[in-house]
Amino acid sequence: MSQIHKSVDFDVPASTLWRALTEKDLLATWLMPNDFEPRVGHRFTMTTDPAPFFDGTVHLEVLEIDAPHRMRWSWRGGPIDTVVTFTVTELSAGSCRFDFLQEGFHGGKAQLARFFLDLGWRKTGRVLLRTVVRTLEATSVTR
Repeated sequence: MSQIHKSVDFDVPASTLWRALTEKDLLATWLMPNDFEPRVGHRFTMTTDPAPFFDGTVHLEVLEIDAPHRMRWSWRGGPIDTVVTFTVTELSAGSCRFDFLQEGFHGGKAQLARFFLDLGWRKTGRVLLRTVVRTLEATSVTR
């Protein structure tokens, strides 16, 4: 398998989830510190703790944005050179589905990186992203 694919449903509008995916500070809360800007062609970095074969810096470029539905990035760091696609699908007036796809893991070291990235999804996508989205929704309800 040369990809990671995850799908999570949220009980929030797509616009709320989109904020968590595209606002730099929110993205840093659930994924990694970054200098992201939501515009095609923007090159940016994310940083985390170094690991074997990885200095802790991910080099990215925004390849596509179709707000609030789809965003694609190139993702290079350590032994991987992949493409990440974020897709947000409105399910009803107050819920949406988030699909995360990272593809292009080639070679043994890249497959090892894929294994560890896939393991990290439980905390990153299932816990941290969900917490950010819940906080955004609670904040918007009280405004």
